[in-house]
Parts: sequence; structure tokens; C-alpha cells
Amino acid sequence: MLEFARWKYALMALLIAVSALYALPNVFPQDPAVQVTAGRGGVMDDALVERIRGSLQSANLGFRSVAMEQGAVLVRLDSVDAQSQVASVIETAIGDDYVVALNLASTVPAWLESLGGKSMVLGLDLLGGVHFLMEVDEQAAIEKRLDGMVDDIRALLRERSLHYTAVNRTGETIEISLRDATERDPAAAAILAVMPGVQMTNDPATANKLTASLNPEQRVAMLDGALEQNMVTLRNRINELGVTEPIVQRQGSTRIVVQLAGVQDTARAKKIIGATATLEYRAVAEGDAYAARDTGRVPPDARLYYRRDKGVDGKPVPVLLKKSVIASGDQLTGATSGIDAQSGTPKVDVTLNPMGGQHMFEFTRDNVGKGMAVVFVERTPDTKVVDGQTLQTSRTVEEVISVATVQGVFGRQFQTTGLDSPEEAAQLALLLRAGSLAAPMEIVEERIVGPSLGAENIRAGVAAVTYSFIFVLVFFVVYYKMFGVITNLALFINLLMVVAVMSIIGATLTLPGLAGIALTVGMSVDANVLINERIREELRAGNTPLTSIANGYTKAAGTIADANLTAILAGVALFIFGTGPVKGFAVTLIIGILTSMYSAVSASRGIASLIYGSRRKLSDLSI
Repeated sequence: MLEFARWKYALMALLIAVSALYALPNVFPQDPAVQVTAGRGGVMDDALVERIRGSLQSANLGFRSVAMEQGAVLVRLDSVDAQSQVASVIETAIGDDYVVALNLASTVPAWLESLGGKSMVLGLDLLGGVHFLMEVDEQAAIEKRLDGMVDDIRALLRERSLHYTAVNRTGETIEISLRDATERDPAAAAILAVMPGVQMTNDPATANKLTASLNPEQRVAMLDGALEQNMVTLRNRINELGVTEPIVQRQGSTRIVVQLAGVQDTARAKKIIGATATLEYRAVAEGDAYAARDTGRVPPDARLYYRRDKGVDGKPVPVLLKKSVIASGDQLTGATSGIDAQSGTPKVDVTLNPMGGQHMFEFTRDNVGKGMAVVFVERTPDTKVVDGQTLQTSRTVEEVISVATVQGVFGRQFQTTGLDSPEEAAQLALLLRAGSLAAPMEIVEERIVGPSLGAENIRAGVAAVTYSFIFVLVFFVVYYKMFGVITNLALFINLLMVVAVMSIIGATLTLPGLAGIALTVGMSVDANVLINERIREELRAGNTPLTSIANGYTKAAGTIADANLTAILAGVALFIFGTGPVKGFAVTLIIGILTSMYSAVSASRGIASLIYGSRRKLSDLSI
């Protein structure tokens, strides 16, 4: 007979309630906003909030609110059109110590957010955002690789007791000058044994010189590896900085596509994907740094740097450091920020890889009592207008953040202090963890998908789903009568569950995702048609109405499961092998299939049992 266990009713009620709760945030629209965060030297406090509010009031610009939210000042606005003008006024008022970005602010109530409720993440085609096509600088990548090989060759020759007078890079080759001609062949053999991708040539004019260069295969492999590492670095950096669901894809042998949904400020986006920050540990060189600054005469083995703090003359304090780097950010495997227990100042705990740790151990072992400096290196993209044309350049800042005396021997793990604030320590640790780009990249194409176009896509997509849903509802009521109403309730439960699940897991909704939802509605319709037609067959076979309902659901369940299983396998294949929009479609499809199986087979049966289960003398069905 037609029975439905009480625990199944309880489960269905719980699922509907939870689905309604977590689908609810999507009802609340997002406010256009301008977000202000601290840069280097910026302080986030109530005084900043008042400065921003005052600047907007002086400029007669309207706003909903100005408040500190989650460590940032958020200016909520009435329209997207006002964002750029408000951001410009704020930037002028607060200066370069802060980062001003266009954003969208959630209006979900606090009580709902406390339960984990959040809106579905919208993709680039729905929310708007920026699209970048970036190209690897092949020449710079090769030169960086060769510069690293220079240090490796020097270390190798010292290790093998092969004496050299010079090892220098010239263009795309490395010239090696040995002290004795008899050491040329052993040196070449040692280099080839350790660096199989290098090709060696002898200088016919001199018997004590070698020339090393990358062979064509190694060159291609190195560029390919640089591109892959850059993709990983970009993903890590964007994810750590909180940009939602970025798309980072390879295009060809030298290009990477980056799409950032919800980002309307291209300058801010460029800073996110192009900024690099790292640390270099260098030995303090002998000599008078002030004299070197004033005369321009710097020792040949040294470079002139400047500290962040200023001297009594009001100028940055100069420091002479060795050209050779003891360890750099490329050799970091971990970085966490915190507060030094002894000094109470911000710190970054650093962990080096084995090679970097060995270099640091050897240096500290041989230089106890001598000076070592920490250099903060930051490279950020910049835009300049020259003769009416916009040029993309980069700005590199190198500052000595601390100079200390080596008190003892250490290797892979140690800490760096001298940072201005805990926020800067956290930002530095973030970028160190994300890694540095293996090769410089240039933005060769940028495109903005405006929020108005995204809104139009949303309207069109929602309209397609809505109209198809309404058409199905009307058709089922006309064709299947009461069971059409039951089917419609099941379809509504299915749609509610799809939206809730996508909101909970943070899946990105794109235009293909909307197509997936529409397809899910269609597949759910198929399942309900199978059930309803099976019930009709049972009635025509002479079974009682209650028996027909029970047999209809039981016998159709297997067919529905088989059909949906094959569709799930197809969705999994699309997710594994697809990229970008295809993945979004696959995620929506898989979620929709799973929820439609439950709503068609179990939820609709529960509703039918609720309506007909207690009517023992039922003689006819409205189907």
C-alpha cells in the first residue's frame, strides 16, 4: 500500500527548511561600494572613517553609509555609476597610504550570515569583472635562469677545487675563465654532469675559457616550467587575496588568461596579479655608505641601498650591501606573521628550502659577529601617460628593513623583524607564501565586462529559467491534474535545493550554469513524467489507485536512477576535462541531477502519500 515513514517526512521537512534558509541570502541584492584598506603606512581607525565621510560631504556626493567592516572602510552607495567618482574623491583625500577599490557589499542580515548563509557566487559573465591576457617575457625568463646558473657554476667549481678567474653572463651565454688551461676539460665535465640541459663550447682563441648556454630542448622546457609556475603563483596569490573564483588558464606556449569576477577597478586588479614582494638576505659590505651616496663611488662588489627610516639630515639612511644574495624569496617554503615576544614588534617567521638553508648555514657559520641585512623588494605595475598614450610600466622598491649582527649559526628556520605594522607583516607573509613569478609577465590584452552587461545576462538567464518553469507548471496541471500539482511542488523543491547547495558550497554561477539549471528542470520533468505515466499504466492494468501510486513510484525509480547515473558520469567527465564555463555547467548539472532524483522519487511520493495515503476507499485518481 501507499506508505511513507514518519522519519522520511521529518527528513523532507528538514531538507526543505534548510534549503529555504540557505537559498534566502540570494534574495538580498548587493550594494555598490568603495572599499578602503591599509597600504604601507596606512592606519585603519575611526579618524579615517570621518576623513572619508567629510571628503564625500564636501564634494556633495551621496552615499548610504560609511563604516568600518571587517578591517576595511566600506562606503555603500546607491548606484554603480557613482563608484568611480566616489573612489577618485577618496583617493585624493587620503593619499597613497591606502588602497581604494570598487566592490560589491553584501546586504545579507547579520543573523543569517552568522548561520553561514551567503549568496551564490556569480561568474564574470553575470557579475562583471576584468579579463586579462598575460604574456611571459621569454628573454627575462632565460636571463633569470642563466643568472641562477652563474651562481651554481661558481659553487660547483669551488666544490671541485677547480680555480676560475671569472664566471659571468653575457647575453644568453655564460663565459667561464679558468686559471689553468688543464682544468678546462674537468670543469666542462663537472658542469655537464650536474646540468644536463647545458651545452658547452670551447673558445678556440684561448685554452682556458668555456662558454655555457641552454640547449634548445632545455630552453623550451624551462619556458614551459616558468609558465606553469606562474599559473600556480597567480592562483595562490589571487586566492589568498580573496578574489572569488578566479579563472587562470594557459593559452598557447607563452600566455595565461586571468579572469576576476566582480572586480571593476582594473588598476586594483593589475596590482593584485602583478605585484610581487620578496625578501633578500645580503651581507653588509665594508666601506662608508654615506661617502658612497654623496660621491657615487660604490665598491665593485657592493650595491648601495637605503633603509626605511631617515637620518638626522632627513634623508633615508644609506647601507652598503654585497651584490651576492645569501638567500631570497625563491627559496622560501613557508612564511607566517606574528609578534616578536621579546621586542613586541611585527615579525615574519621564515622557512627556507634545503638549498637556501644550506647557504644560510654556511654564511652564518663563517660570519658570526658580522652584519647581515634584510632587503624588502616589491615590484608593482604602474600606468603612465606619455604623449597622450597610456604605457604599462613597473615600479620596483628595494628597502633595507633591518640590519643585524649575526649572533650565532642558523639554517632553514629563523625570523625577520623591522616591519612597520602587523598588517604589513601579514601582507608580506601572504605574498611570500604565494611565491614569486618565475618570469616577468606583461598584460597584452585587458577587457572589462561591465556590471550592466552582467545584469542583462542575469535578467536573460533568470527569464529563461522562469518562463520554462512556468510553462512546465501550467502544462503539468493541465495534463496530469492533481498529480501535476504534486509534480510542480517537487520541481519547486528541486530548484530550492539546487540554489541552496550552490550557495552552501560556494559554487560559481555562470551563464552556462544557468543553462545547467534549466536543463536540470527538464531532467526533473522527465523523471516525473516517467512516474506519472507508470501510475497511469498501473491503473489501466486494473490495480487500485493506492496500489497504482505505490507501484508507479517503485517501478519508475530504477529507470530514473539508471538514466540519472549516466548523466552524472557525463557531468563528472565534463568537470574533470573541461575548463572555465564548462566546469560551471558541470557543477550545476551534477548538483541538479542529485537533487532532482530526491525530489522526483522521494519528495513527490511523500506529498502523494500525504494527500492520498489516508483515503482507504479511494476509487479514482486525478491524473
